[in-house]
Amino acid sequence: MRDLKHLIYFENLLQEANNDLVKQAKADGKRAIGYTCFFMPEVLLDLPGCFSVRLRAPRCTSPDIATYYMSARVCHYARSLMERALEGGFNFLDAQMATETCTATCRFQEHLQQKHLDSVKDMRIIDNDDFYCEFIDVPFKKTKISYEHYAEQLRVHVLGTLHEHFGIDVSDEAVMQAIEQQNEVSRLINEIGEYRKLDNPTITGYEFHVIQLVSLVCPKYLILPYLRETAEEMKTREPDLKKEFRCKVVLAGSENDDPDFTKLIESCGARVVCDRYCYGAVESRQIIEVKEGEDPVMAIARHYLDASNCPRFMPQDEMRARKQHLADLCKEYKADGLIVASNKFCEYWSYERVIDTVIMRRDFGIPVCSIEKEYINSASGQLRTRFQAFIESVEIKQIQEGK
Repeated sequence: MRDLKHLIYFENLLQEANNDLVKQAKADGKRAIGYTCFFMPEVLLDLPGCFSVRLRAPRCTSPDIATYYMSARVCHYARSLMERALEGGFNFLDAQMATETCTATCRFQEHLQQKHLDSVKDMRIIDNDDFYCEFIDVPFKKTKISYEHYAEQLRVHVLGTLHEHFGIDVSDEAVMQAIEQQNEVSRLINEIGEYRKLDNPTITGYEFHVIQLVSLVCPKYLILPYLRETAEEMKTREPDLKKEFRCKVVLAGSENDDPDFTKLIESCGARVVCDRYCYGAVESRQIIEVKEGEDPVMAIARHYLDASNCPRFMPQDEMRARKQHLADLCKEYKADGLIVASNKFCEYWSYERVIDTVIMRRDFGIPVCSIEKEYINSASGQLRTRFQAFIESVEIKQIQEGK
């Protein structure tokens, strides 16, 4: 296929958290607001005067100093973020909006907080006089009371502090403006993603992963023109005459912000056609609907709780619904198999991955490859062997079924 016009530019934007578009927005006088979790609604961090940056630690290989503070039994992702912060890679942040969800990233963000104690007066990780870190509590259920509690947390700890610290306009009109911008990004990402449903997709999983990531880590108003051009470009992009893959897979699991992991899978012969993982588009790029007369913050709270398929929701009906959702995605995207990958020491996805491995094969007849990996794929040779063996097993199943 013809190379996408902006792909190299997008790849370069992912090399550093403080990328060129972030620097441009900072030069425009806007505040950079970091976050790590889907449950911190990025839409509220993209109000006029500020922009959201979902944190990553690209090319971090040895989080040795972070391990001293967080221990070797904390997931590599959280330690890599801590390492990058200690290196000064997040000094551009004006605030970090944290959620009481993932324990590991919560610990990382607790370290970012200014302590104002003599005993740790030198522990100034983010070298920015304006910087502050705020936490919200996220419910474990999806009920009317949960929506109300979540909305109040967002009003007090997100909107309230942004207005207090930086004078950000947090009116309903400003929130609605941010929702419109967020929905345009989502529509463009979904439009691009639709091409993955073709028998011979005109976009690779790697390319889509890169495009989705830049929409998370770059100021929306600056990345939107490039997304519009890419969506228009996709309308005339022709597929390769011969399929460059042997099967299609859905990739599910925990935090995954490394496009090279998707590239590794595809180099083994599979085409990744759907991303049901943290940082993926399945949940984060759903359209936010505000019902007539509804408070926009309440609409956002309802949307983010309802849209999530995070394994932190543990009622039996929620767990069963997540398995059905994965099966539905495999059918919708015409996938031949499922790869479930969790980061080592990931509390939630370690359990979810094991359950998915059994249930998806037993109850839905979907071939499953179960992977536990580090944040950075240092063991790429071992992973390649696993993926190649899985793809061969999928092909054997197809032959047996006469496909």
